Amino acid sequence: MTHAEESKPKLKGRTNQSVAFWCFNARGEKWNTEKVCAVTKDLGCKSVELIAPEDWGALKKHGLVCAIAPNGMPGAPFMRGFNNEKFHDEIIERTGKTIDACADAKYPNVIAFVGYKWTNPDDPKSAAISTDDAFANCVTGLKKLALHAEKKGVTVCLEHLNTRDDSDPMKGHPGYQGDDLDFVARVLKKVGSPRIKLLFDIYHVQVMHGDLLRRIDQTKDLIGHVHTAGAPGRGELDDLQEVNYPAVIKKLIDVGYTGYIGHEFIPTRDPLAGLKQAVTLCDV
Repeated sequence: MTHAEESKPKLKGRTNQSVAFWCFNARGEKWNTEKVCAVTKDLGCKSVELIAPEDWGALKKHGLVCAIAPNGMPGAPFMRGFNNEKFHDEIIERTGKTIDACADAKYPNVIAFVGYKWTNPDDPKSAAISTDDAFANCVTGLKKLALHAEKKGVTVCLEHLNTRDDSDPMKGHPGYQGDDLDFVARVLKKVGSPRIKLLFDIYHVQVMHGDLLRRIDQTKDLIGHVHTAGAPGRGELDDLQEVNYPAVIKKLIDVGYTGYIGHEFIPTRDPLAGLKQAVTLCDV
């Protein structure tokens, strides 16, 4: 047995683990597509996620899938979401194309966002969208998209994000109108489609709410995808952060979650060591 083989985590296989592409491509050592895929495969994970369809050839080369695809919106996609009617046509068109690509590739999910609360997402001084209007707009837009998602057999996962961390544009999203998990859950229940689900991001839920095990219980029938990262700070899943990841992952298994768990932390040290630690910790 080689040293490389000895260093690989020996996984129990009760969880389907995935690696978020952007974290390791845009931050830290800035791995290229080939490197992210090779490391993911080597660690025993099954997916590289949030990677554009033009890069899916690399996934197939390594026998991987894309557990959740980006929605194709330009810029920071979480800024322009379903809460704002003026973006509905563009979001539905772009997400629809990604749904088609996922259906062809037999990939399960596409991401979706509530959006920023200002009528002009780039201008916090512009008029704010009321919570009631945001709710109604999200329901209307997602119901339209659900028709296509149901037809194609692909699930759209609406993400809850935190607004408390303003230290980095990817650690928190001040202005995001979907920062209350109860609000997001109400939207999903009102839409009422088996193809419109919740992206339960453990990091974001911990920052906004805590009480993770109870929150999983409350939303267990809505969860379509899961993200990890250390809280606070969105770093590694190490002993310097506050989430008890083995307990949280065991809870997900206990409530019957069988989807993917995507590692979406921003590396602060050796990214390979951090990923190996996360994969081992979540292999409960």
